Formats: sequence, C-alpha cells, structure tokens
Amino acid sequence: MARRIDVTGADGVRLAAWEFARPSEESEEGRAPGVLLLHGLLGRASQWADATGWLAERHRTVALDQRGHGASEKPDGGRFTREAYITDAEAALEQLGLGPAVLVGHGMGALTAWQLAGRRPDLVRGVVVSDMRASALGVAAQREWVDWLNAWPLPFPTLEAARVWFAEQDPWVERPNAARGAFYAEIMTRAGDGWRPEFVKEQMLASREAWVHEAHWEDLSRVSCPTLVLRGLDGVLGRAEAQEMVRVLPRGTYAEVRDAGHLMHRERPDAWRAVVEPFLEGVLTG
Repeated sequence: MARRIDVTGADGVRLAAWEFARPSEESEEGRAPGVLLLHGLLGRASQWADATGWLAERHRTVALDQRGHGASEKPDGGRFTREAYITDAEAALEQLGLGPAVLVGHGMGALTAWQLAGRRPDLVRGVVVSDMRASALGVAAQREWVDWLNAWPLPFPTLEAARVWFAEQDPWVERPNAARGAFYAEIMTRAGDGWRPEFVKEQMLASREAWVHEAHWEDLSRVSCPTLVLRGLDGVLGRAEAQEMVRVLPRGTYAEVRDAGHLMHRERPDAWRAVVEPFLEGVLTG
C-alpha cells in the first residue's frame, strides 16, 4: 500500500509523493534508512512498483511524481528547468525528513539525483544512476524526440491499443517489448475521444530541452557519495561512456543488466534488483 503525501516544490508547485509500507526492521536511530525513487521523463512514481515491494521491507521508501508527471501539478507557464527539478527533489527529502537518503533515478531522474547529490551531500548518502548519459545529446537528438512524440497516433481508441502500439508498432521499437508497452500504457488517461498521455507535451519537451544540449560531467565529479552507474546492454548508455562516468565519480561503481534496454527496472526487475540491492545494503549499512 502507498500513502500519498503532498510536498511543496519550487515556485509552490504541488508534488505527489508516495510513501510505501514502513519496513518491519528499523535502523538503530529509530527509523529505517530512506530511499527516494525518481522516475524518468514521461514516467510516473507508480512505475517503480516492482521495486517498492522489496525496498519497503527494509527501507523507508518514497517515490516522487515529478512536476508535470503523474498526480503532481502541471502548471501552465511553469518552470521545467534543471533547477526546478533539483529543488523539487531537495524539498521532498527535507519536508519528508527522508535524508540522508539513497536516490534511485532512472533517465532524467538519475540526472536530478546526481545533480542534487553534488549540491547537497548532507541529504544524499548514495545514488543509483539507471541508464542516463552524462554527455550532451545535441540538437538532432531533440528533433528526433519531437518527431517521435508527434508520431504517436493519438487518441488511442483503447488502452490495449496503446499498449500494443508502444510494444510492437512504434517505429522506435526494434523488436516486440511487452514491458515497454505496459510502461507507456500506464501514463495514458481516458479522455473524451479516447486515451491520451497524462502529461502536457510542451512541458515534457521543455524539460528535456533543459538538459539535452549540455554535458553533465562536472556535476558528476562533484558527487562524493557512493554511486552505482547501471546500464542495460540495449539501453541508451553505452559501455564506454558508463565506464568513463565511473572513472569521473570519486566513488563510482559499474554494473550491467543483460537482455534489457532503457527500461531495465521494468524489463528485467529481478536482474535489476540483483545488482541494486547489494549496493543499497552496502551504502546503508556501511
């Protein structure tokens, strides 16, 4: 079971944080060590469902719907900058009394995690970077993303039609991927004419625009806590870049999940757990 707690982020934006069942074992300080889960661009907190079950057994586990996503506010004219996302995560840690916590981030959420860790080492004791690049992607990559979002055949007549399109028919899919279909179906909501994404497309493009043109190596080098750089072998983060990220990090560790892509925590949840859980235990009990 998850309990919703509203958090006030940057510019007063209301953010939905979801705290999962408290663990039976608590730390010596009287409370379990904290874990904050940060989804990627277009995602939502509920997409960590496979991980929250085992995490909540021993850790105080919170998943955040970031601004513009899930049940959090999607303010017209709001800021969707790196600063806003980082400040939101910082506010969640402070208002929930979660820190110092381990930040587990996927994609854009991983970037937020390591940027916050470099800024507020007092709030972060460890970081899991799940398939996020530190290098700049550039104008062409952003243009491809615009074209991809514009290619979605909206509205979908049924939720099942959305699931099938993202799993099998999307031109970006190299081979059928049921986990991908489920991932994107989860961000659809019923509208008057069918099923549409719950986010505002322009807000998502602005969010990506805020980081896609810049490299983030310097931010990475400021992270003093233990950091796990994790990639799926078919994901967006290549092995050479991942290993360079580990070299740049003062306390970096590298791991892979085989037979998985960008959505490795959904595609191979057991394999993802097998590499993340020992890292967490080492950080939180060391």
